[in-house]
Amino acid sequence: MKETKIITAALPYVNNIPHLGNLLGSHLPADVYARYCRLNGDNVIFVGGTDENGAATEFTAYKEGITPKELCDKYYKIHKDLYAKFNISYDNFSRTSKDIHHKLVQEFFLNLYTNGFITSKTIKQPFCENCKRGLADRFIKGTCPHCGYEEANGDQCEQCGSVLNPIDLINPYCAMCGSKNIIFKDSSHLFLNLKSVVKDIENWIDTNPNLRSQVKSLAKGWIKQGIEERCITRDLNWGVRVPLSEYNEKVFYVWFDNVIGYISSTADLLGEEKAIELWKDKSVKNYYFVGKDNIPFHTIFWPGQIIGEGRFHLPENVCGYQYLNFEGQKFSKSKSVGIFLDEVVASNIPIDYWRFYLTYILTETKDADFVINDFIDRINKELIDNFGNYVNRVLNFIYVKLNGKVPEIKQKDVDLEKQISECVERINGFYSKIELRYALYDALKLSDLGNKYLNEKEPWKTGDYSSLAYGYEIIRLVTLFLSPIIPSSCEKIFDFLNTDNKKLAFDLRSIKDKKINKPEILFTKLEEKDFDFFLKSKK
Repeated sequence: MKETKIITAALPYVNNIPHLGNLLGSHLPADVYARYCRLNGDNVIFVGGTDENGAATEFTAYKEGITPKELCDKYYKIHKDLYAKFNISYDNFSRTSKDIHHKLVQEFFLNLYTNGFITSKTIKQPFCENCKRGLADRFIKGTCPHCGYEEANGDQCEQCGSVLNPIDLINPYCAMCGSKNIIFKDSSHLFLNLKSVVKDIENWIDTNPNLRSQVKSLAKGWIKQGIEERCITRDLNWGVRVPLSEYNEKVFYVWFDNVIGYISSTADLLGEEKAIELWKDKSVKNYYFVGKDNIPFHTIFWPGQIIGEGRFHLPENVCGYQYLNFEGQKFSKSKSVGIFLDEVVASNIPIDYWRFYLTYILTETKDADFVINDFIDRINKELIDNFGNYVNRVLNFIYVKLNGKVPEIKQKDVDLEKQISECVERINGFYSKIELRYALYDALKLSDLGNKYLNEKEPWKTGDYSSLAYGYEIIRLVTLFLSPIIPSSCEKIFDFLNTDNKKLAFDLRSIKDKKINKPEILFTKLEEKDFDFFLKSKK
């Protein structure tokens, strides 16, 4: 049964150039899944955008000596262009600075407020005596009380992922001037009453069969520590204003408003009325692709907001991905560690190579390392020697020796057909369960099966060309299953095959009276010198 699916990728901050880990943590797996679902005939709405509000934006703009709007305009274009060059097939890539987003956030809040899920409290807020200003979130740093990381932000520790309050920090200091002359002043703020719905949240986590074990474990760990009311306002100038007269000088905490960006991005694409109806429709399934640090916000805070607001339904799945490191180190632009997307685009290495390898090491269950030598090895052995070589062998033989006409099968090989069908079923199963890495592995196994069968039958010696007919169908299937991962390369192969058959099942009808187009070499092997570009860029 075909379904309507809203697929989302976590909204990135517009305060930096994204790196490979950012791509792998949400955008790429979301795109691979969206592309597969489209192939499967589902009605897919794939939305994302940039997270432009809050302290991170205001702080970075302050450091760069520009206004927050100038910063957002600059980085929105950079992000949008980079994801497009990586073939991320968003139906809409929006911005949380848009009027439609501000409107929907304020409406969402007022519904929560009317439903009794908002409380107010006076809390201690940090103030820098040297700068003479309040310090929200990114404006204050210190040592994380959980892991000891000495540069944790006031809202979250990037090292261990713990969500923090500024008062939790050990040895806090002002991120702008470096002063440790920090005092805490009383300030009235609004809170989301998560505590009142924690049992509903936990029940959703426990009964959702789609959540991966590590996602459930992380969410349950947070609940075990105790879920309290969560502050949703900040003393900042840049963001969505609180629509209450006594709080109109405050803005919403970015983690309260950015998740509503999925709805506002849909509204930006389809119009507000249609978008709201889609998000309310319980037959429409919603999938969120997020990095590890975003898992608590999408399994606890966002479900709590949804339950309290009352109109929308809970996620079908929160696909949380673990961290990607670069050869054992954390990505860092300032320390010249890692590879960033602008560098990839400027290099001569095809985008499909990066998409292939990142999917191959996808951090579905544990952290992973991007290792250059392993990248070279996987591309050369798995993509080129296995799949690329098989495509070249079969199609060149058909084109040169058989004048491009795909031969008929004289005698069916029942055992081979059974193996192909079983492999196809497994691949479809992995894609459906969003186990994208295993879908890739089994697609390569199908290619390997074809290679071995061709070597066994030796049509160049025997003159029995049935193995080439099977080879054509195996290539069609592998290309189809790899197309969500390496779309540009697969588009070329479909042109070679001269087929529009996109059926996700073994289908020999596609070979009847088929004549292929002239094949060409698809891939060029990687060498270590191909990475000289990145080494030079770090100097």
